[in-house]
Amino acid sequence: MEPGISNQSFFFSFTDFTLLGFPGISQWRPLLAIPFFSMYLVILSGNSLIVFLIYTEKTLNSPMYLLILLLFAINMTITTAILPKFFLDLLFCLNQVSLTGCLLQMFFIYFFSVCESGVILIMSLDRYIAICRPLRYHNIMTKSLLAWLMVIVLIRNCLLICPLIILTSKVQFCKSNIILNFACENMALLSLGCGDTTRPQIAGLIVQIFVIVLDFSLLLISYSNILYTAMKTATGKSQHKALNACGTHLLVGILAYMSALSSSTVYRMETTISIDVKNLFTALNLIVPASLNPFIYGLKVSEIRKSLIKYWRKKTMLFF
Repeated sequence: MEPGISNQSFFFSFTDFTLLGFPGISQWRPLLAIPFFSMYLVILSGNSLIVFLIYTEKTLNSPMYLLILLLFAINMTITTAILPKFFLDLLFCLNQVSLTGCLLQMFFIYFFSVCESGVILIMSLDRYIAICRPLRYHNIMTKSLLAWLMVIVLIRNCLLICPLIILTSKVQFCKSNIILNFACENMALLSLGCGDTTRPQIAGLIVQIFVIVLDFSLLLISYSNILYTAMKTATGKSQHKALNACGTHLLVGILAYMSALSSSTVYRMETTISIDVKNLFTALNLIVPASLNPFIYGLKVSEIRKSLIKYWRKKTMLFF
């Protein structure tokens, strides 16, 4: 080595990567396009239909339904940030992504996932006021308050996600340029990092603590108070309606948080779980809640169910 040239001059960091989801079934990977595309169609059609109904039906104009609309829009955004790119990989082997593109996809995934958690929490607040403070509901839960709550959610998202993305962007990636996942997942990308990756890992852990632990705990506390009040004060049909509405929201919340927790737990089992299984849990976390939510709300919430039946009858009459 010539004098004056340091080892750092030869330090290399990849700026282009290959997304390789489900590497253990390389020969059969193109066939994955069938189930993933089918699920994507279900997500787009189911979520967009209910978003359309809530947007057009005057009877579905309360804060609760606007929050459901936001939740479904977030579901479609997250899956659209991931699945079209994955289809190009499966069908045409277009699986190259720049570091900037990877970080951008990571930002969309985590930003809107945390946003989903915030919306679910606001839903629990909406139901708490509706059941525990019914006489003051319309005075408290206004569209103005809803807008301010969403601003708080967005600010929290930026404070949690931006440091994670910035710290990850500063990591040197020299182990490999192959990300063993179909999406730019934080742990999969950091596994390619050289040197100390403690800070972005801590940032990722903080996000998980806030979303999975803190938000889920607040959700359970909120619905415990709601159910206690409903059982104590409401009777007959009113009690059944309150329990049904709260049970629906709680089911959606548990589905979202348990999916995220299982995916995070599996990804940290370095030796006992294969890469394909980790990819599967990532897919379940990102796709299953988005595909099931329209069915849960469509079947369990009577106003949405009635609107769906009304919409279906109108469409049927056009053909006959």
